[in-house]
This record gives sequence, structure tokens and C-alpha cells, in this order.
Amino acid sequence: MLYVSTRGKTDLFSAAHAITRGLAADGGLFVPQNIPAMRMVDIKAMERKPYTERAVDVLLQYLTDFSEDELRECVNAAYAPEKFGDNPVPLVQVNDNTGVLELWHGPTSAFKDMALQLLPHLLTRSMQKTGETNKVVILVATSGDTGKAALEGFADVPGTQIIVFYPSEGVSDIQKQQMITQAGKNVKVFGIEGNFDDAQRGVKEIFGNTALSDELAKKGYTFSSANSINWGRLVPQIVYYFSAYVDAVKAGKITAGDPINFVVPTGNFGDILAGYYAKLMGLPIDRLLCASNSNNVLTDFINTGVYDRRREFFKTVSPSMDILVSSNLERLLYSVTEHDAARVADYMKRLNTEGHYEIDSDDLKQIQSQFFGAWVDELETKEAIGRIYNDHHYLMDTHTAVAWRAMEKYRFLTSDETYTVVLSTASPYKFADSVLAALDDAQPQGSNPFELLQKLHADTGAEIPPRMLALENLPVLHSEVIPADKMELAVVKNLV
Repeated sequence: MLYVSTRGKTDLFSAAHAITRGLAADGGLFVPQNIPAMRMVDIKAMERKPYTERAVDVLLQYLTDFSEDELRECVNAAYAPEKFGDNPVPLVQVNDNTGVLELWHGPTSAFKDMALQLLPHLLTRSMQKTGETNKVVILVATSGDTGKAALEGFADVPGTQIIVFYPSEGVSDIQKQQMITQAGKNVKVFGIEGNFDDAQRGVKEIFGNTALSDELAKKGYTFSSANSINWGRLVPQIVYYFSAYVDAVKAGKITAGDPINFVVPTGNFGDILAGYYAKLMGLPIDRLLCASNSNNVLTDFINTGVYDRRREFFKTVSPSMDILVSSNLERLLYSVTEHDAARVADYMKRLNTEGHYEIDSDDLKQIQSQFFGAWVDELETKEAIGRIYNDHHYLMDTHTAVAWRAMEKYRFLTSDETYTVVLSTASPYKFADSVLAALDDAQPQGSNPFELLQKLHADTGAEIPPRMLALENLPVLHSEVIPADKMELAVVKNLV
């Protein structure tokens, strides 16, 4: 399996090279040259396997320069019971035709752990395979969850250094506390004055600065990424779509071969794109529901074919989705245009220079046949949290609530009652203030974030993740906040 750039100006590369580099030299994203197919008999055979073996089955299709034993060692280390418990991704049945796939049982209580506990193992082995001798510098822009999950995964990993940028006023208190208390000799965290899009744009500009890359290469450094622009971040996410499907079969909710829908709370489009790749591989997915909050650029794109980032940016109670430039959409465009790299490059150029682009009608029809876009406002989000807890005694965070409410809108508009899995991307305790406000119909006043954790526990009985409780007594190690246009300078100062 070889990899190409979505913008078509690079050679073919191995998976190890794509993972080590993160971003292609032409600014595009690495994608597999073709999508492997999995037979239903092989998918059904996953029923009898633990999650780690399901992961090996899927990863083997894409990471063909890794041996089966190598991948098994990587996934066993990544998803060890002491990190995730006995079942890393439980499928919880909330009602007869809806399950919730809980992706937040890892060390940072967010779905990013599913990829970022595995990526360091894939990266270090990829460095060996490609003969990389420079220290790999992982640059991360985060809207809240990726940063901590990447820090947790890469802290003190030999041969790597990690630098994380987050919007200083755009993450939850718990998310910020998780990042600024992160220990590790090779980690650095900066808040920036701006939003996630500013952070992501800054990281991409650093990647695109070839003069800087060449200068730092002479000093022994090579840039890579832990954002979902890195194929090594995205490919582990394909696994849990297969896992959810076979668990639904095991639970008797569907029969092997039956169609299924997935609802994904979406910001950078990576998580839902993994589901799209699973569908291309042969998993019987009917519709992928793309759920957005008030930053509804993706909803508008799916409904109209126009991507326009020139709009007001909203800070919401689902901050990990507060994104206006969804990088992974580029991979979808490469697929639906039948690998027309020149057209994709033109779209991305227009987005960068003009702030918008419009795709062809045929490409839009193809997207609409597989995706449904809906957005959910703040009141709807909070109402869904309270209602689902009262009706089903199931507690969800704000992002999961956006997905649930988007699913309800889809069912109302289409009368489609296909069995559906809602992806739950974070523990409700990461956003305890908003969840409490939804349950109590009042915003908690004057409480610090750790008092709110205890209040949510007292009100619901849901277990607080132990690592989250421990944050209260950890020292702050990263307090610097910088202007967004000083990110490159911060990287250079940190390395040289």
C-alpha cells in the first residue's frame, strides 16, 4: 500500500514515510493510493475477537510495511487494560434502535486517545523503517482534546519532542488544566490569543515554511504532526466503526450485512472521514450523519456544495467543534473527485486566498448520497442532555448531545429508523459546568472546576475519571500565552 498527496505534487510513499512526515511536501494530505476491501465473512469474524485483534485486522490493510506481529505489539501497548479497561470502546444501548459508542475510556477521557495512544508506537517504528535519525518534532493545534491526548501519548517518547498550541480562551477549564499540568522532558504547551482555526493555520504555515524546515533539519529536527492531518492519526479511527458494527450484531440489534447509520459530532472532519473509509472498505454503512454546532460550515457545505469560512465564529458549550476550517474535508474531496488532485489543490487555494469555494454538482450529489448534515444550537444541546438523562438515565457530554439531537432531526426529516450508532467523543466530566447547567436548568455560579466534578457526581452517581480528579493537585507547568502570529518564533526558541 503506497500513499499519495491530495494535491498530486509528490512521489508515492510508504505508510511509514507518510506517518513520519505527517503532511505532504506540497501542503496536501497523504491518502492511500487505493482503498482495501474487507469481505463480510472477515468482518463477521471480528465478533469473536477483542478490540486489539479487530484493530490488527484493519490496520494490516493499510500499514503493509508493518508486520502483523509489529502491529499486534503496537495495539497491545496502546490499548492496555490499565489505560482503557477491559473494553476500550463499549457500545451502550440507549433505546431499541440507538446505541452510543463510548470512545472516551482512555487516559484523557476523550476519543482522541483511541488514535493518540497508538500513534507514538506507529511513529517510532516508522522512524526506524525510514532511517529517520533527526528528532521528530510533533506540532499540534488543538481545540481541546487532541492536545492533551497527544501530550499524554508522546510524553518522554525517545526521539520526539511535542509542542501544543491551544486557544487560551477557547477550551473548557478541565481541558486547559489537563494540558498546562502535563509533565514530560520533551513537552511544551502554549496558549494562543485566537481560536482553533488560528492555531491550525499557524501550524500549517510552519509546516509549509521550507526554509525553516531546512534550517532545523541541519540542527537535527524534523517536523511531523499528531493532528488528524497525519494518516497515522486517522487510520486507527477506522477500527472502531467495524468494532461498533460487530458489537451491534452481537447484541442482536442488526444481522450481519444489515445497513447501519453513524452520527458523528464533527469539527475537523477526521472522525467522520474514518467512517467514510470504513464504508468504502465494505462495512454496510448507509448514512453518515455529520453533526455540527453553531459553527455550521460543514452543514452548509453538505447541503449546498459551498464551503465558506467567512462567517462569524461562535464560542459554544461544545468547544472541540468550534472550527471553521475542516482540514480533513480535503481527503473526502480527493475521493469524490476520483483523485483529481489539481481540482482539490484549486479548492484549497481558493479557500486560503478567497475564503470559500464551490464544488461541482455531481460531486455534491455523491456527498449527499452518503452524508447528511445538521447543526444544533446551544439551547438544543442542553435540552438534549437533560431529556436523555431524564428519559433513559444516560449522561452525555455536550458534543455527544449535538450528535444525538442531529440524529433526531435526521429521523424527523427522513423517517429513517435504521439502527444508528452515536459516537460519544468525551466524558461528560470534561464539560461538567455545561452538563450541570443542562441538568439543573441553571448555570453553576462561583464553583471551581473540581467542585463542579463533585456536584455532577453527587447529582448523577456517574464515576469521575480518577485522572481528572488528580488534576486538582498537579502544578501548572505551562502558563505562556502568545499571539497567534508568534507561533513560529515560539517553536524556534523552544528548539534552538
